[in-house]
Amino acid sequence: MPPSVTALDHLVLTVRDIDRTVGFYTRVLGMQSEKFRPADGSSRYALKFGRQKINLHPAASPFDPKAAHPGPGTADLCFLTETPLDRWQAHLETQNIEIEEGPVPRTGATGPILSIYLRDPDGNLIEISTPAQG
Repeated sequence: MPPSVTALDHLVLTVRDIDRTVGFYTRVLGMQSEKFRPADGSSRYALKFGRQKINLHPAASPFDPKAAHPGPGTADLCFLTETPLDRWQAHLETQNIEIEEGPVPRTGATGPILSIYLRDPDGNLIEISTPAQG
């Protein structure tokens, strides 16, 4: 049997504006921002939620190693929530964030989910989902 992975620790988003991205993800999605220093001594930024994090790379100078074609607006991310989607819809309205689609039924990693879709400042597709009822 080949070796296997067990969880996602972090992913990287390449963004145009670190401050704007941090503002969106903390204000709109409730994530925590973190400034950290990796082994090379540089200053980097991440967004933390649950046991995961999103590292942020500036599009003008992404850190090595990096994806073959890093670029803002190329991600499609699905986040799970325990908060009912009607509360999310009300919250997003107060933040002047347009919902592009939903609520709509989808299939998540562990089964049926109900999702709404929006965009972050770079145009990445953000899906917010709850387990489907019934």
